[in-house]
Amino acid sequence: MTVSNSYHSGFVALIGRPNVGKSTLLNQVIGQKVAIMSDVAQTTRNKIQGVYTTKNAQIVFIDTPGVHKPKTKLGDFMERSTYSALDEVDAVLYIVSAVDKRGMGDQFIVDHVLNKTKKPIYLVVNKIDAVHPNDLPAIVESYSQGLKFADVVPISALNGNNVDHLLDTLVSAMPEGPQYYPDDQVSDHPERFVIAEIIREKVFKLTRQEVPHSVAVDVTSVKTKDNGQVHISANIVVERPGQKGIIIGKGGQKLKKIGILARQDIEALLGSHVFLQLWVKVVPDWRDKSSLLKEYGYRNNDY
Repeated sequence: MTVSNSYHSGFVALIGRPNVGKSTLLNQVIGQKVAIMSDVAQTTRNKIQGVYTTKNAQIVFIDTPGVHKPKTKLGDFMERSTYSALDEVDAVLYIVSAVDKRGMGDQFIVDHVLNKTKKPIYLVVNKIDAVHPNDLPAIVESYSQGLKFADVVPISALNGNNVDHLLDTLVSAMPEGPQYYPDDQVSDHPERFVIAEIIREKVFKLTRQEVPHSVAVDVTSVKTKDNGQVHISANIVVERPGQKGIIIGKGGQKLKKIGILARQDIEALLGSHVFLQLWVKVVPDWRDKSSLLKEYGYRNNDY
């Protein structure tokens, strides 16, 4: 696509500890759900690309998995996914939570990520709606030790407070460049990926801490019928039989509820009526099997 010389575009990575609100910010910026949200840490497993487009600019956001020390091959994938994002971007948003004190996890990010990039780093202090404004200077100071930020922007990703200012700041920092994606495209992921993420989000929401990190979703079929209805089949994959029972629930009620909530979001995504069929499948230790990680959508050049 040909654009004028005044058009600005670039790539921005979202880096931060698990559960600081990266996915919430991405969804707020894009204006619809492209990344799943949960209060369970390490919800994001792939680099979710969200595309923000205006008349004069386009920013491609990469929501990386929360930085943590890996314990499984899935964890290794998540860690590599985060680090590789820094090779692809023009700027880095270091997102922290105003309600959480700076901890060892933040020092890990500084040592292993931020100190290794030459890209401009913006400190984004999220969840400012939950603290008194007088507390902000001390919060910013605690994260500024040893780091030089291009700018500091306090926001509430959930409510949208100051997000427009953050976007204006980033647009002004982006180099002149082409429009990479069409005006109406909000993500580079195929529909099957987003459908799987929506289903996984509902599992997280309804099972809480009981099974989440052992769950993958494998969308096996997406077919549009002559009447316009979309028929979707998917497997919810867990590691142990007990987890299968938790997801199915008494009389199948929990699985039914997962399906209802997922179908509502998928219909909003596709703009069509959806018939959703879900099964629960036990695959022992799938998080430590490279072939299964690929099959379930966790692809990496290292595999």
